[in-house]
Amino acid sequence: MNTHRYTLKAFWREILVLAIAALWCVPFYYLAIVSVKPDLEVFTKPMDFPSEIVLGNFATAWQGSAGTSLGSALLNSLIVTIGSVAILIVVGSLTAYVIARSSQRMGSLLYTFFVVGIILPYQLAVVPLYSVMRSIGLIGNQLGLIVLFTGLLMPMAVFLYTGFVRSLPKEYEEAARVDGASRWKIFFRIVFPLLRPITGTVAIMTGLIVWNDFFMQMIFLSGSQAQTLPVAIYGFVGEFTARWNMVFAAVFVSIGPILAFYIFAQKQLIQGFTGGIKS
Repeated sequence: MNTHRYTLKAFWREILVLAIAALWCVPFYYLAIVSVKPDLEVFTKPMDFPSEIVLGNFATAWQGSAGTSLGSALLNSLIVTIGSVAILIVVGSLTAYVIARSSQRMGSLLYTFFVVGIILPYQLAVVPLYSVMRSIGLIGNQLGLIVLFTGLLMPMAVFLYTGFVRSLPKEYEEAARVDGASRWKIFFRIVFPLLRPITGTVAIMTGLIVWNDFFMQMIFLSGSQAQTLPVAIYGFVGEFTARWNMVFAAVFVSIGPILAFYIFAQKQLIQGFTGGIKS
């Protein structure tokens, strides 16, 4: 028997949540209507529903600009994002495990080192980073971006993983150690499977940053054919004019993969933020 009563307070709380959700939907609505508008109506009737739905905008946007198709840019973004996130998950979880299971003094020192890496703005290191990566031939290719984002986002990954590893009970590891398991086996067979919730959080948060980044990709892919989606979309913006319906159509296409991934992994994201397992 349900003993919970539906109160007036709960009703207004739901109304507030729906109103906030509606506000979040406004940009998506505007994105959708502009992406199918004729060129003229983008400037003459920017907020009105299009008098004619031009689905050909998506085909034109898919062809891209400046010699790079949106399909190639999508593939490059997938390669960079998946490669960066995979390395961040493996290396970040291993590093966090070492920090969480080290002595209190050493663990605190290493943890502080990575936290400082989150606080410092990465824009301060753009010039030396560009100089170093150019000297080793990592400018204008996917491998260079993977190395770049792995280094920039490793502090965040270690920070998230460390808090979760510290919440895990040590009894499972101690039992495996008594049975003669090595530290590598203990981590990959026992600890890492328990990190699934926070792994989803790390994958989503770092993946969103890599996927949406424009500043670093614009600098390190300048003059390259290995353009990612943000750089390829910017190609529709000229010096004196911009084809905003093409820009919005390209953005509409670009948010599809990351939105689908977020919907698929939202449970892991919530679990990762709410903490570890109970001992």
